[in-house]
Amino acid sequence: MSDAIPLDLDFATGDRARSVTTERRPVRIALILIAVAFLTLFLLLPLFAVFLEAVRAGFGSYWSAISEPDAIAAMKLTLMVAAIAVPANLIFGLAASWAIAKFEFPGKSVLNTLIDLPFSVSPVISGLVYVLLFGLQGYFGPYLQSHGIQIIFAVPGIVLATIFVTFPFVARELVPLMQEQGTQDEEAALSLGASGLKTFFLVTLPNVKWALLYGVILCNARAMGEFGAVSVVSGHIRGKTNTMPLQVEILYNEYNFAAAFAVASLLALLALVTLVIKVALEWRFTDQIAASRRH
Repeated sequence: MSDAIPLDLDFATGDRARSVTTERRPVRIALILIAVAFLTLFLLLPLFAVFLEAVRAGFGSYWSAISEPDAIAAMKLTLMVAAIAVPANLIFGLAASWAIAKFEFPGKSVLNTLIDLPFSVSPVISGLVYVLLFGLQGYFGPYLQSHGIQIIFAVPGIVLATIFVTFPFVARELVPLMQEQGTQDEEAALSLGASGLKTFFLVTLPNVKWALLYGVILCNARAMGEFGAVSVVSGHIRGKTNTMPLQVEILYNEYNFAAAFAVASLLALLALVTLVIKVALEWRFTDQIAASRRH
């Protein structure tokens, strides 16, 4: 019995627990090297290759490629689609997460499941669904054509496809946080006479603002880089319905590798900027995010 007491004390102080959960130094080094090698091989090297190939022919050729009218049109369209899709998903994500986390209603579990649908369905399939609905041979195609409305092979189709593939990102960041926070703060505000909207803007929204911003950043990154769904509904009309990923594909298929990598480098640069913003937010507001989740 006397021999068991120090063992229990060891576990109570955490010394024995730390020795069990902490790997030896060679193991830690090996794991770190494997992780770094994997990231270097599958992430950093391809990214470096994109920028290297983009400037291989010289900065003059690089500038000519990214200032070409079709490339500029693709950049403008990409930014415009993201500017429409992200606010739309912001509104949907707030409404869906607020409803799921704060209220009980019939079909709540169904709504919560349907939010993940774009993660389960191939983007190409989602694009084909819109063609089936709004194409010339689709269910609503003849009606739209008779009224001079074009959705497929036009900007509206690209926007719809982008919204579909990106709408889970904001909601999936907010729902777990709102569920963890519960409804106590809202109930307290309502008991003090605040209206529903006032409670949302002054209580609910400040508690989830950093998670909301994080979801918006992820949504924007996916919107700018989406290829599969947009490729199906765009029609690949140069200068009109080509986003930056589609412009890269066209240039590459035409063996214009320098221009293809130049446009790809801009797309990669946008992704890196998004990543930097994400990391900066995580670093700057770690304490605030943790406090809001505890709250």
